[in-house]
Order: sequence, then C-alpha cells, then structure tokens
Amino acid sequence: MDDGNRAMGLVHLLRALTVELDRFGGEFAALHGLHPTDLRALIELLDADRAGTAATPGLLGGRLGLNSAGTTALVDRLERLGLIRRGRDTADRRRVLLAVDERAVELGRSFFGPVIGELVTAMAGFDPAELDTARRFLGAMGEAVARARGADGAAGAPGSD
Repeated sequence: MDDGNRAMGLVHLLRALTVELDRFGGEFAALHGLHPTDLRALIELLDADRAGTAATPGLLGGRLGLNSAGTTALVDRLERLGLIRRGRDTADRRRVLLAVDERAVELGRSFFGPVIGELVTAMAGFDPAELDTARRFLGAMGEAVARARGADGAAGAPGSD
C-alpha cells in the first residue's frame, strides 16, 4: 500500500470514528432534550475547566462560533435546564464566569461512562510508545482541521480556497 492510500485509509477511519462519536453525542442530546450545540457547549466548558481556563460567555461563543445573542440564548437555556451556573469573577465582579453543574457531569458520566470505559480498555492493548504516537497523531489532525477551517471557521465557503 502506498503512502497516499495509507493516509486516505486513516482519513476514512478518522471520519468513521467522528461519525460514530457524533451519533453517540446525538443520542445523548436527544435523550435529554438538548440541541447538539448544547452538548458542544457543555464539552467546551468542561474542557476549559480541565485546562484551568476561565469560562466566560465570550470564550464559549467564540469557541462555538456563536454571536452574542446566540450565546446568551444558549447560556440561558443551559442555566434554565440546571446544567450550568453563572457566577461573578471574584477578581473582576463585572465578568461573568460559567461552570458546568454537577447534575450535568453526572448525566454525562452515566451516559458516556461505558463508552469511555471501552475506549480505555481498547487502549490497554497498546504500549506507552504507541499511545504517545497516537496522541501526537490526533493532536496533529486536530491542528490540521483547525488550519483548514481558517481563522473565521469558513471551510468550503466561497473565497475560502
């Protein structure tokens, strides 16, 4: 198999995995009356917390590609559902911070826990060097997709070639 076919084989595997994970997320969203953007917002907020990044509505809207009104509607909806909390930054009381409520964490854990367990079990079949390579590979693929989307996120838009 030449390198081009090998690379395309990996692209197809990444696409298939992405589709399966997206379906899984869609099932979770539908089960809990959420829009797919609601789920992406929760993931962004959890990732920000894990990274030690202050999650503000502006950060969330930017990461999701939403305007201010869309971000406000999203935050209002998630707060109304009891999935996130708004609070004031203790260092700058003008700044609003967002946090995922423990209820949302438990809902996610109960639904996604089994698939995460399966993923961790599957990873046990790989040695640390292979996992390091996989981590590097997936990081590079994420960066490549981000570059392809461009700064404005308009992949495939007229004039984006």
